[in-house]
Amino acid sequence: MSVANIRPFLTVAGILAVATVIAVAGSHNGESVCGIRVFALCAAIAFAAQWLAFIPAYRAHTERFFDLAGSITFVTVAVVGVVAVGNWEPRSLVIATLIIVWAARLGWHLSQRVRASGGDRRFDSIKMHFPSFFLTWTLQGLWVLLTSAAAVAAITTAKPEPLDWIAFAGIAIWALGFVLEAVADAQKRAFRSDRANRNRFIRTGLWAWSRHPNYFGEIVIWVGIAVIAAPALSGWQWVTMVSPVFVFVLLTRVSGIPILERQARARWGKDQDYREYRAATPVLVPRRPTPHRARQGSETDLA
Repeated sequence: MSVANIRPFLTVAGILAVATVIAVAGSHNGESVCGIRVFALCAAIAFAAQWLAFIPAYRAHTERFFDLAGSITFVTVAVVGVVAVGNWEPRSLVIATLIIVWAARLGWHLSQRVRASGGDRRFDSIKMHFPSFFLTWTLQGLWVLLTSAAAVAAITTAKPEPLDWIAFAGIAIWALGFVLEAVADAQKRAFRSDRANRNRFIRTGLWAWSRHPNYFGEIVIWVGIAVIAAPALSGWQWVTMVSPVFVFVLLTRVSGIPILERQARARWGKDQDYREYRAATPVLVPRRPTPHRARQGSETDLA
């Protein structure tokens, strides 16, 4: 077996090692069902669901339902956690509901985007290669686990806490992030659906305030979830507070902003309007545009 075939499987082994550490930490002070820690069960589901979906995806050499599978897994993990524990504790129900609402909207949005574009170019070079494609689905399992770890630890804890002002503060933070992400995605979808904007970059609406407002909203969402979860955590469960940190690092350093920024520079790097937009607009945290930038955006119909 060549090095190119071995390396993905070694990476999978490393991923599973990280997942095991999170599963053990998240299971501390957690409820059990049939002798199995519910958090550990949810962690196993996060990966098993991806591997099951990988089978038909590889057979058809398609990535069309990759994002949808991830969203469905988030919902499944949240529901299994609540049902398996079975105490219907209010904090757990709130966390699960917020995850389900977020996953349903994001899953629909991503599936519509793939349908409109006809596919996802990120998978063009790997979906025919079993080890690399399998690694990608395994990475999605890790994404589900690490992103939802604090939420699942709070849902499955054996020491639940009643709703308090911290929970309501977290709900408010989640709502802010959800609105930002949903509005930003809707604005970009509308922009791209207009044929007049073909080969143009968006710089209107929230995109006049940030080059990636949807990612900022995503980060805020998981900060809100972590705030809601925090009072219910104890002992090693605090390790699961890596969740919002993971989301931030993933989107700002790994697969989100860096990739899109490189693509944008390659596509519009010589465009004077884009260079001005890039220089004047923050990459992530929204900032009120100056009157000059707002006027320029309306005149050029770009965001």
